[in-house]
Amino acid sequence: MSVCFVLEGGAKRGIYTAGVLDVFLEKGITADAVIGVSAGAIHGCSYVSKQSGRSIRYNLKYNHDYRFMSYRSWLKTGNIVDTEFSYHELPDKLDVFDHDTFESSETKFYVTCTNLETGQAEYIYCPSLRGKNIDYIRASASMPFVSQIVEIDGKKYLDGGISDSIPFAMAKKMGYDKIVVIETRPKGYRKKAFPMMFLAKLVYRQYPKFVEAIQNRHKMYNEELEQIERSKAFLLRPSKLVQISKIEHDEEVIEEMYNLGRFDATQRLKALREYLES
Repeated sequence: MSVCFVLEGGAKRGIYTAGVLDVFLEKGITADAVIGVSAGAIHGCSYVSKQSGRSIRYNLKYNHDYRFMSYRSWLKTGNIVDTEFSYHELPDKLDVFDHDTFESSETKFYVTCTNLETGQAEYIYCPSLRGKNIDYIRASASMPFVSQIVEIDGKKYLDGGISDSIPFAMAKKMGYDKIVVIETRPKGYRKKAFPMMFLAKLVYRQYPKFVEAIQNRHKMYNEELEQIERSKAFLLRPSKLVQISKIEHDEEVIEEMYNLGRFDATQRLKALREYLES
């Protein structure tokens, strides 16, 4: 039996996933692989490094630091998330990421990014997050319009959620037979078409395949939801709606979303064990 966790993104909504994964760590729920998208990759790496509580800790501590996530950062640097602070200073000095545990883990870690020139998703295996590999997470979490394009080895990337928001199909293709999907939207949600395609066509006119991916994203996302709901995957998603914005700065709302993840995971723990052991 092989187990894969598929982790949806969603900017600050992704703290729900952190709550779920912290319960998994505390209760000994393990996986052979993790495929993360955007915020899913950000919180998923702390699961692989076995640092329970790390995501909610630094999210609350640096919530009001404009470098962490803000339009002020965007105006100053071109990135809504300051690259040096969030991907270097924070994990290297302020809330240290455990690279050694991550690298010695038996859990394979994949990051989903969107290639601007092809408009397709790429699933990058990262056995380490040292050096340039941290840029794959940065690329996966770089939202269009408010982030600069991330170039790695000559390829140009942005938000993995544009091309594959919930890579359940890829987990199946990789051969994992027990797939645990953690979504960040409650049951019944369906994505609508992007309302400002004129802006996408203007800003990304050099990358027509990427523009096409933006235009079709709602169809791709909704088809993925329906595929997962029809499948035998184990699905965890918010049991209620929490009104949380992409760059939420209200600590109470962030904690509420995190605690909902912990609550839902705890409530479904018995069913999850039965699924994994069946």
